[in-house]
Amino acid sequence: MTKLKLSALGQLGPDVAVPRYDPRTLTTGIVHFGVGGFHRAHQAMYIDRLLNAGGHTDWGICGVGVLPGDVRMRDVLRAQEGLYTLVTRSPGGETETRVIGAIHEFLFAPDEPEQVIEKLANPATRIVSLTVTEGGYSLNNATGEFDPSGADIVHDLQPDAVPRSVFGLITEGLRRRRERGIPRLRWCPATTSRATAT
Repeated sequence: MTKLKLSALGQLGPDVAVPRYDPRTLTTGIVHFGVGGFHRAHQAMYIDRLLNAGGHTDWGICGVGVLPGDVRMRDVLRAQEGLYTLVTRSPGGETETRVIGAIHEFLFAPDEPEQVIEKLANPATRIVSLTVTEGGYSLNNATGEFDPSGADIVHDLQPDAVPRSVFGLITEGLRRRRERGIPRLRWCPATTSRATAT
């Protein structure tokens, strides 16, 4: 079995579509929290199509993980140089296999909070998007409003705290953008659904 790497793309054969761009040339235009199957099978796939059209290398994705389980995604993506395989099936049963290279970097926030915040504050970043479970939005089940009582939120509200939650990280990134006179980000929240990408 061929290990998925940039240097091995030419060995995958004609039945596997590979990026027509070099992922190493990408710069981040999107910071995405929650790089699960839904994101990889949808948003990252559409960005891959855009990148394959040419002339859009400033729309690479920087994936961000905040939960302990995200270490595995970081390690897999780094080992595969950001590449992964997506297999889609049509209603008629036909399959298409393609290698996606749109996620050109991945940051694990607990280990790299400053890098995440600076990526959010970077003028080249124009969109922040999320695919997190419903529980990740810290909503009160009775009122539907934001619930600030979660441990990470309480931590992030302390003066000079290094943010731990998605919202703390984004808030600090936005604060730095405002302080530096950088235009605001586009906000694209979504919830997860079942999708498979490996």
